[in-house]
Amino acid sequence: MKDDFEYYYNNVSISNPGTHAPLFDPLPGDISALVKVVQGLMIHVFWIEKYGIQLDAARKEEVQLRTVERMLARIQELDPRPLSDAREPAKKLVGNCRDFSVLLAAMLRHKGIPARARCGFAEYFIPKHHEDHWVVEYWNAKQQRWVLVDAQLDELQRNKLRISFDPLNVPRDQFLIGGRAWQLCRSGQADPVSFGIFDMKGLWYVRGNFIRDVASLNKMELLPWDAWGLIEGRDEEISQEDLIFLDKVAELVARDVPEITKVMTLYEIDPRLKVPGVIKSYTQAGVQTIELSNL
Repeated sequence: MKDDFEYYYNNVSISNPGTHAPLFDPLPGDISALVKVVQGLMIHVFWIEKYGIQLDAARKEEVQLRTVERMLARIQELDPRPLSDAREPAKKLVGNCRDFSVLLAAMLRHKGIPARARCGFAEYFIPKHHEDHWVVEYWNAKQQRWVLVDAQLDELQRNKLRISFDPLNVPRDQFLIGGRAWQLCRSGQADPVSFGIFDMKGLWYVRGNFIRDVASLNKMELLPWDAWGLIEGRDEEISQEDLIFLDKVAELVARDVPEITKVMTLYEIDPRLKVPGVIKSYTQAGVQTIELSNL
């Protein structure tokens, strides 16, 4: 077990706070307090008006920030106080579920707590629908298990959504990890059309979140609209060989505790999974080519 979670102690690449790492030093070390810190720094782009404010399009473009270092830089530009000081809504960084998750994972790792962002689908936003979503999975040493945490669900959202569970311990049937969603759809136990967001739904969407989760397990926590490898392509363009390959990968990552060594090996050797140096990003402004070396 130690080998499985040891990898998740350190921040690299996207989750690395870089020159802003000292901002993490004074923060508390327990999960509940860190979740409150994240909620005090960030506002979800789809929930802005629920907090009684309006933000212009330029502010909403903050969701394009891929790295924790750049997130922290923008947070300090908006309000230079310590991170533990909750910002008023208009001074919070605009983000989405992925951003809440990556920022929390970075804080946990900085505090010596193994953590990883997980991409998949939540059951608790829309009835009978599996909503595109990200959460954090951290190693609870006392309980000797990985625990799911939804850092986005503050008091306002919990009340609006009538959340009945503890967001610090999200039940596994309330958040389906990407690989598990793939298994359910492939086996006919779930309808792929019930998975997605807005008018984007279906098995192709499940495939995308599944592969993004595999990349995140390898500490490449990219944006929800970034694409590469087997994320690309319509369902009819995916070969039988690719489907069988994805089924095998899903067996490794759909469990509560993925066999990370095997997952890392597959990821490193197979371009269908591994994030390349250049990816496509399907933004509202159009498809962009992103060179990750510029992060």
